[in-house]
Amino acid sequence: MSREYPDWISPARAAEGKRTFSGTIPLSRMKRLAGLLVNAEGEATFTASFKTDLDKRVIVDLQVEAALPLICQASLEVYDEQVNRRSELAVIEYENEQEELPDNYEPVLTEHGRLAVAVLVEDELLLALPQIPRKPGLQKVRYSTSGQSFEDSGFEDGVSEDGGAPTGVKKNPFAVLQDMLKRDKPD
Repeated sequence: MSREYPDWISPARAAEGKRTFSGTIPLSRMKRLAGLLVNAEGEATFTASFKTDLDKRVIVDLQVEAALPLICQASLEVYDEQVNRRSELAVIEYENEQEELPDNYEPVLTEHGRLAVAVLVEDELLLALPQIPRKPGLQKVRYSTSGQSFEDSGFEDGVSEDGGAPTGVKKNPFAVLQDMLKRDKPD
């Protein structure tokens, strides 16, 4: 673990001195993130540069890189989700200040005028997690239902009229409800 940063930073002082902090943090140290991973054996690399913008706001330019071990929801194989995120964070003291921020900044709330670097990095990694993990480059997935084996080539969910293999045609999931409404509707 590389330690070129303190645990807590005064963002105003860091911005005044145009300080840059960098290092690595073990994934096992990030408790909220570790529970979502297959294992927490890797580490995240980060660089946090502090500055002020033209409106005298304290800004953190944060870059985070990590390989997060996840389970692909299509193939159930473990793979590494490669994360390389860069964000501009505007430091705020009170929640109501976020309404005044321009859209290009994400707010980050201080705790008693300080920021925890590890928390900033963990938040960025949590935001980078996909809702449905899917291994990059995965073309076809073999699956079986009721003894029949099918190949799925992606997120297409159409089924042939005989209930057999997927046709590749996207089927509207609300079509059945629409038919029911038409039947129940008086003429």
